Amino acid sequence: MASIDVNGKSVEVDEEGYLVNLNEWTADAAKILSAQDELELTDSHWEVINFLREYYEEYQIAPAVRVLTKAIGKKLGPEKGNSKYLYELFPYGPAKQACRFAGLPKPTGCV
Repeated sequence: MASIDVNGKSVEVDEEGYLVNLNEWTADAAKILSAQDELELTDSHWEVINFLREYYEEYQIAPAVRVLTKAIGKKLGPEKGNSKYLYELFPYGPAKQACRFAGLPKPTGCV
């Protein structure tokens, strides 16, 4: 099993880079995972990451991109609840990539 080093602590990830133990997520883990994708997290990224973590806490599921887009539109407004905006932030797929950074499991339906 692969792992990442987060502040001197080894954190296990699966073959696709998702955390094995969701309780080991920290903001530093998110920064390390995003650096692997050569992406620097901005306030806009954190807004989506924090939204995903709250969503997961409430529903115990990582939303697929369509559900994510709709839910973000409801909470953060239509200018952020659209695929174009989310793909600009997370070019490898808003649900898939953002969930990985948020320490959540891979959303159902993602290849």
